[in-house]
Amino acid sequence: MTGSEVSPSFRLVYVPGVMPDKWVRVWNERQPDVPLTLTQVPVGTAQGLLLDGGADAGLVRLPVDRTVLSAIPLYTEQTVVVVPKDHVVTAADSVTLEDLADDIVLHPLDDVLDWETLPGRPALERPATTADAVELVAAGIGVLVVPLSLARLHHRKDLAHRPLEEAPASSVALSWPEGETTDLVEDFIGIVRGRTVNSTRGRRPQPAPEKKREGDGRRRQPPAGAGGRGRRAGTGGSAKNPRRGKPRRRS
Repeated sequence: MTGSEVSPSFRLVYVPGVMPDKWVRVWNERQPDVPLTLTQVPVGTAQGLLLDGGADAGLVRLPVDRTVLSAIPLYTEQTVVVVPKDHVVTAADSVTLEDLADDIVLHPLDDVLDWETLPGRPALERPATTADAVELVAAGIGVLVVPLSLARLHHRKDLAHRPLEEAPASSVALSWPEGETTDLVEDFIGIVRGRTVNSTRGRRPQPAPEKKREGDGRRRQPPAGAGGRGRRAGTGGSAKNPRRGKPRRRS
């Protein structure tokens, strides 16, 4: 088997906030002979790494360039606003864009949300990363709008988050180079889509068990009426007294 036929391992990249653990666990159960190599990469570098052959597939945030990459959307995240723990919005279960009108809303350069118009007041400068923006929120300089997974990733005891209504959302997808749908990619697609190991859509379905042949030792019930059992057809009586039943009329 040559290296061009199958990779010695399956290389998967993923962006911050995406947790591939459950899929990795299933992969290791189904493919014990094919190691899965995981690499976390910044959002802005994932697509280039896939196109350069640095990975077989990636868990990325949409959109991706569909002219060169295939993608299967997996889920869409809830959007939240991250605020200091004593911020007024923490008294509510959810927040609207209008509730942030008087706040400075930080807009990091690696933001994954597609804003038409950012709510609130703009900051003087854009933080380089989401992690930098979280530090500024903790310092009381502004608030930050991110997908829920990123709020959890950068959780701090002095910060809180609340769902933000009417805000853009970020979707996560499994992506790989167009035209490079290898057997291993197909296997991982089956895992993220929840296919069972015996699924007919999988690459290696397990053979169906052979049907047992007749005469395999199983006892078969005798037909009705055989061996003196059951009722005799057309009489309405039992085998012991076939004449018993409704009397016949004389002609």
